[in-house]
Amino acid sequence: MTAAAENTDLRWMDRALELATQACAGGEVPVGSVIVRDGVEIGAGYNMPIARADPTAHAEVVALRRAAAEAGNYRLTGATVYVTMEPCSMCVGALVQARVDRVVFGAPDPKSGALGSVIDLNASGLHNHRLRVAGGVRAAESAALLQSFFRERRRRRECLARPDDPARGSELPLS
Repeated sequence: MTAAAENTDLRWMDRALELATQACAGGEVPVGSVIVRDGVEIGAGYNMPIARADPTAHAEVVALRRAAAEAGNYRLTGATVYVTMEPCSMCVGALVQARVDRVVFGAPDPKSGALGSVIDLNASGLHNHRLRVAGGVRAAESAALLQSFFRERRRRRECLARPDDPARGSELPLS
């Protein structure tokens, strides 16, 4: 990869990290995605399944919907998707259906990553379209944001788990 291409990837991944921070501020798992074609942002999104009460509102899907609307076409050939965490199987399927050319992700997802961590749907040979994939771009920053989010979530749960906490309701012993 050329230095210019690497700088471009870093710049767009920084934009995806900004979007992930917005997800975090809204109480969503901090994942952000931006879709770029010909050097122009055509779609962006962040995780919103809680806010939208929609299990498909992952960052990639939100960004794909916006990009398709902007392009006036569900096929996004020539586009690169930047996402802060390795896409899950649902999102890889959507990226393949949209015919994006390239996916650049930050942190791997050891629980549901579908571009190599748990399964590699791109290499499976099951689809008639193959994505070009680059992982690990701004991985440390992406992972730190996710770790901070989940650390805070666990801390809040621990606070709620105190035996003297009135939020525990019926779990308190009856006197």
